[in-house]
This record gives sequence, C-alpha cells and structure tokens, in this order.
Amino acid sequence: MFSLFRYHNKAEKDLARYINNVFGFYPHNISLFQLAFTHKSLGTKKLNGITINNERLEYLGDTVLSTIVGEYLFKKFPTKQEGFLTEMRSKIVSRTSLNKLSMKLGFDKMVMYAKSHDKHSGFRSIGGNAFEAFTGALFLDRGYNFTRKIIVDNVILMHLDIEDIQNNEVNYKSRLLEWSQKEKHNVEFKHVGMKGEGNDRLYVIQIIVDDKEYGQAADFSIKGAEQLAAEKTWHMMEEESQDTEKQ
Repeated sequence: MFSLFRYHNKAEKDLARYINNVFGFYPHNISLFQLAFTHKSLGTKKLNGITINNERLEYLGDTVLSTIVGEYLFKKFPTKQEGFLTEMRSKIVSRTSLNKLSMKLGFDKMVMYAKSHDKHSGFRSIGGNAFEAFTGALFLDRGYNFTRKIIVDNVILMHLDIEDIQNNEVNYKSRLLEWSQKEKHNVEFKHVGMKGEGNDRLYVIQIIVDDKEYGQAADFSIKGAEQLAAEKTWHMMEEESQDTEKQ
C-alpha cells in the first residue's frame, strides 16, 4: 500500500497528491516533478552554477510527447496519409493547445515562477512549457510505456476532443507557411531582438510577408513567439482581404 511518508515535507506531499488526483499515480522520484514545475524565472542555482529550472525537462518532454501523440494518431487513423497525421500532431502539441490543456489540468496553480511575469504576454506559455516538462519528468520516472498510458488515457482521451481538433486550425505558423508555399509568397520569421534581461528575457519575432511587416510578438521561447506572431499575421491578412472585397 502506498504511503505519503516516502515524501519528506509538505510541499512534496502536496505535489504528490495533486499528481495522483489528476493523473492517477504517485511519483517515485518527486524531485523530478518539482523541477518540472519550476520556471526559469526563479533563477535558483546549484553550487556548481547550473540553473535549476524545467527547461531541460521541457526539451525532453517535447520529444516524448510528439512521439506518443504521433503513435496514437497513427493507430487511430489507419487510412490517413502523412500530411494529415503531421498536421493533427502539430495541432495537439501546439503551444496554444498545450496552454489550454495545462489550464484544464490545474498546472497554473502548481507552476512556481517569479510573480513579475504576470505582466508579460509570455506568461501564457508557462503552463504549456510545464506540461512538456512534466512529460519529460514522467518519462524519466517511469519509462516510455507508462508515460504513454498516462498521456493517452488521462490526457488525450479525457481532455482532448480529437474530432474538434480535426475540424479546427490552431497551428497558425503551419497554416501561414502552407499558404505561402501554395500562393508563392515569401514569409520570413525574423528575430528582431529581446525584451527584458536575464530570466525576464523575451524573444521578439517579426513576420515579414513579401517585404511587408505584419505581426510582431514576444514570448519566453522563440517557438512560442513565432506562433503568436503567426496568429496576429493571419488575422491581419484576413482583415486586409475583407477590406479588399468591400472596395
């Protein structure tokens, strides 16, 4: 029988209870999951100078999550071609989708971050990043098969509407690039600078279409900034098209 006495303090026990309530298991190595919920803005450091945050776990989780989702879609849609599967996977693991999912799971209440980030637009990505880091921690704690079962049974089947995702576009970067290739337009995702310093730093992306500047956005990751800028650009182009039709 499982006992919470294996955890050493209230913070560890509270996190273990949360994980069990949401995902149905207790962690073996709770420190991995504490790390997964630690945003880089806290800037905590080890004695050797290595920053303790969830970025490395986020990198690992991104890879594991893409593999799990890809395998799930491959089996669910046996007659669909590569293009469909790739687009569906992009929608599910997109920053927008993961941010919404993290809110459903209550990650916003569990992530530890510097409160100064509330004022930044990049704050919206903290939950999605933490979910990827959580996936990485789960993979290290229990292995691929266990991780796949948790993600499929407790996340995809319980919290995602695959049919709705199939019928709705959420990956604006992918949509913009497909449009540019089809219509022979040049689209550039230009890194134009940064805002803030240190752990408060945001990447700024400017999208240029045929030498004309469109949406600009900032986020803690380049990938997140590109998605936000692509969404702004797409809506700007839609408005331009509507204005042209009215003339």
